Amino acid sequence: MDSNITEFYKNKTIFLTGGSGFLGKLIIEKLLRTTEVERIYMLIRPKRGEQIQSRMAAFRSNFMFTELLKLKANSLEKVMPIAGDCALPDLGLSEADRQLLTEEVQVVVHGAATVNFVEPLSSALSINTRATRLLVQLAKQMGRLEAYVHVSTAFSNCPVEHIRECFYPELLSCTADKALALQDQLSAELIDKMTPALLGKFPNTYTYTKALAEQVVQREAADLPICIFRPGMILPSYKEPVKGCIDNLYGPIAISYSCIAGVVRVMPIRKESRTNVVPVDFCVNLVLSCAWQTAVAAAQRPTPAPDPTIYNFAPTAQNPITWGQYREQLYKYKDIYPVNQMIWFPFITAPTSWWSLKLFVVIYHHLPCFLIDMSLRLRGQKPRMKRIYSKVHEGIKILSPFTFPNWTFEMDNSDRLLQCMSPEDRLKYEFDMNGIDWMHYLDIVFMGVRVYLFKEELTEESLQSAKKLYKRFFILNYLVHFIACCIPAALLWWVYVKF
Repeated sequence: MDSNITEFYKNKTIFLTGGSGFLGKLIIEKLLRTTEVERIYMLIRPKRGEQIQSRMAAFRSNFMFTELLKLKANSLEKVMPIAGDCALPDLGLSEADRQLLTEEVQVVVHGAATVNFVEPLSSALSINTRATRLLVQLAKQMGRLEAYVHVSTAFSNCPVEHIRECFYPELLSCTADKALALQDQLSAELIDKMTPALLGKFPNTYTYTKALAEQVVQREAADLPICIFRPGMILPSYKEPVKGCIDNLYGPIAISYSCIAGVVRVMPIRKESRTNVVPVDFCVNLVLSCAWQTAVAAAQRPTPAPDPTIYNFAPTAQNPITWGQYREQLYKYKDIYPVNQMIWFPFITAPTSWWSLKLFVVIYHHLPCFLIDMSLRLRGQKPRMKRIYSKVHEGIKILSPFTFPNWTFEMDNSDRLLQCMSPEDRLKYEFDMNGIDWMHYLDIVFMGVRVYLFKEELTEESLQSAKKLYKRFFILNYLVHFIACCIPAALLWWVYVKF
């Protein structure tokens, strides 16, 4: 049976924002590897004085395209850079590029965003919310537009415990119109000072501005063939283009990386809470599939739908995964495949109360940090552990609002889309979360961390070297724990004998 989705993308012109990000790169890779797209226009901004052509050269040499280039050596020539910046007025587009996009583009995927949870509100509003409005306005001028996918996040409505595939305007302290009007009228400094009042129940500027962006889509894109994709925390690839593919240190991956290295020893989680993690290749497949479905539905419908279709994407109720399972599998993996870059024996504690968290952080983070930095100073070297642990604790603080709540997600639209797809498309554009073996997948995730982030191949020589280091730290760790227990025991005995 032919692939309807592959056929849909044949000779299509795509406009993609966020193409230099993790998800964006793999959307491009999948399109070029499995379809015959005509062209992919990618919005890219000059960075730190580096022009877009040099950035594109680095982009094309990324390891994620290795398998693609083996199959189609010249395929990346179809990716054309468009100079722009989501933080600028009119997206920083030139008139010539704007006209080019309005005349040629048939599919838009808007994935650009700042995912920095502590981004100043003034900046997050510009990139996450205002840029969404500007892109919707641009899309309305695209005479050939067939489908538009707005990439949001599963946590855009996180004050709600059970998140349905609908909009939640009641969660916002003010409308997107008012928030953007405030930004126009006030200085960036004043907007940033107003952050707590504007955020309300939202834990950070990222989730808040993504919620505002969804409202922009709901109110201003009703006449477009548009849908919203809400993925959970995006982890390494399950299958494509290679297993365990990853290029960033965000969210759970940052904590996992630090745990494997023996830096993080305290992981504040609620073990029974769901993790809501998703493989990046399944996200890619759902993005491409929902764009196809949006185009099909728009062609069959005489009038626009009342609201854009929303696709929540997270582990299902039938096949969930908890933070306790995530920690347990991480603990197993670091024993079997240790890394040569560990600085201490990797172990993880998961405090269940606030006071125990504080105690364990002092014992397992602050105390070793102080001792290591003191020894570095005595040797005439520059101390570095305090700076490292400051970043670690900031990362833990940022992630904590997402490791304790037990969110559940309605995924009816994703299920219906899956049922609409041909058997070939279900295989080629796989995103059925019920089919994931979570323990096997987590092994792939941690393998990807070792290979692509630590840059340590799974060779026998590398593994044997790491296991020797692991055994050495294992002995030292238990020796330190033994001494640490003996000291207070000896003090208690002395007090008992003395008095």
